[in-house]
This record gives sequence, C-alpha cells and structure tokens, in this order.
Amino acid sequence: MAGRKAVAVRRRWAARWSVGVADSPAIGTSGRERGTTRLMQFSDGVFTIAATILVLEIQRPADAAHLSRGLLELWPSYLAYALTFLLIGQVWANHHAMFDHIRAADWVLLLFNVLLLMTVAFLPFSASVLAESLRDHAGQRTAVVFYGASFALGSVFFFLIWRHARRARLLGETTDDQTEKALTRRFGPAAPLYLAGAVAGAVVPVLGLVLFAAPAIFFWLPLGHRDSVAS
Repeated sequence: MAGRKAVAVRRRWAARWSVGVADSPAIGTSGRERGTTRLMQFSDGVFTIAATILVLEIQRPADAAHLSRGLLELWPSYLAYALTFLLIGQVWANHHAMFDHIRAADWVLLLFNVLLLMTVAFLPFSASVLAESLRDHAGQRTAVVFYGASFALGSVFFFLIWRHARRARLLGETTDDQTEKALTRRFGPAAPLYLAGAVAGAVVPVLGLVLFAAPAIFFWLPLGHRDSVAS
C-alpha cells in the first residue's frame, strides 16, 4: 500500500512539472512537440527578474549632506537603467507577439529560448558596466561595445527561435503568410542595429547609445491591423 502511494505521489509531481505534449508525435529530428505554456511562464519570470534587479545597480548617495548633488551625479545609472529596462521590455513584448503564433515547441526551440533567456539575465551586468564607465569617464568605448554585443547576441537567439519555428512548422494554423512575413521583417533588424551601435560606440560612445535607443522607436511600432507588439 505504501509503495502504491509513493508511486502515485511521484506520478503527480511528474505530471505537475512536465511540459504538455502535443498530439503530433514528432517533427523531423528535433524531437517531440510540447506546449508553450510552461515555456512562457518560465520566460516571463526571467524577464521580470532581469528588469527588476536593474534598479539594484543604482546605489544611493553616501553623502546625505549633499544629497541633491549626489542624486544628480547618478545620471549614468539612471540612463543605463531606463535604456536597459525599455529594451528588455521590448524583447519581452516581442517574445509574447512571437509566441502568439507558435503553437508548440520542440527541443531545438526550447534550447534557443533558454539561450535567449541566458542573455536577458546577463543584461543587468552589462548595464552596470555601462553606467560605471559613464560615471568614471573611463573605458566608455569598451563598455558601449560590450553592452551592444550583449543585446546583439540575445537578438540572434531571438531570431533563431522564430526561424526554427517557421522551418519546423511549429506556427499556428491561423498564422497566414502576410503575418509571418511581417513578423520576420520585424525581428530581423534587431541584431544588425545593436552591432551597428557597438561598432559606432567603439568610435563615438554617444553615437552608439543613440543607435541602441533606436529600437525603442522601431519595435514599438504596430505590426498593422492584424497584430501588435504587446499581447
């Protein structure tokens, strides 16, 4: 009796933490299809934590006697925080827009998504490096290149998710060719933009920051009457 109870408990825990398997058993050599619910839950958690801990990099002024001046001198931290938070928010919004059209995930797609989340979790460190370089007026070119490279790498993994979903036929049946092409055009320019910012930042750091801020305008533009960035 005790053995049966133990088996039942293990089965309940396995069912609770497993990813739901879709009806279609296989896609080529990529492995079995799985639902995207738990993938989205895990991804949202990583995005939330990464965006939240950005503020922890802002240290309050030590000199309370000159508090106003100390707060103003923290402008590099404010800039890095605001820019990074907005960019993480855009990645999150586009991640949701993308998975509105992905009906299932296989092991390759799960791997690309984990790699994307790994870079997202790294972004607060990149932001702190950028803020420190701006505050100390030292190593700004290296910091801007490092910052841009971090976002560019994440953009590559993001686009690989979408590219694999298209090739492995993981998209929903309601996703027509027009929407698919519109999303591809939307996700494609991110990595080149960040790489361009990194190259420009290696010469003129301020120019690199301007190019990093450009996606804040581009990615929030609506896709059209059939879609939008935020889901």
